[in-house]
Amino acid sequence: MKDDARKNQTEGRLGIDIGRVLMCPADEDGRPDTSFLEADERAAMEVPPTPGMFEVVAGLVRMFEGRVWLVSKAGPRIERLTGRWLERHEFFERTGLRRDRVRFCRKREEKRGHALSLGLTHFIDDRTDVLEHLRGVVPHLYLFGVQTGSIPPWTVHVADWRAVEAQFSGGNHQELGGYPLGEPDAVGR
Repeated sequence: MKDDARKNQTEGRLGIDIGRVLMCPADEDGRPDTSFLEADERAAMEVPPTPGMFEVVAGLVRMFEGRVWLVSKAGPRIERLTGRWLERHEFFERTGLRRDRVRFCRKREEKRGHALSLGLTHFIDDRTDVLEHLRGVVPHLYLFGVQTGSIPPWTVHVADWRAVEAQFSGGNHQELGGYPLGEPDAVGR
């Protein structure tokens, strides 16, 4: 194994989906929120973030020492709107995530290629079918949000951002730098 690949595996590298994770989570009954997809440009910018997202993502960026990427499936229109939404909500300033850490693909199964090229060790997504493509590539898979189907045993279900916070705090991820989610750290080295 190359030294770079070994280093990536021990450092921890996180991928996070955007739709129905950072914004537009599923309703309590599991129905997807499609407001962003169906909105005109002005209305799309007003779609609120998922509660607790900014605080927890900022903590994850610190914990992973900046090794966090957004990886999302989107067509050209939604990719453009998503970029504008991230800017409108000051996502990068509020979380510490670098602007060059956003990847888009046109098909869900293409997230696997991004995970491989980035050496991701953890991934948060709201879709079981996406996480299925990441099996065998990303060791730690987190199924986000309200789910109407069964939760596969090879995932960790995280119902919301507070559940994500609980999964990553409490000393279970000392190999990721050992920073508690709420503790400030200089990420932008």
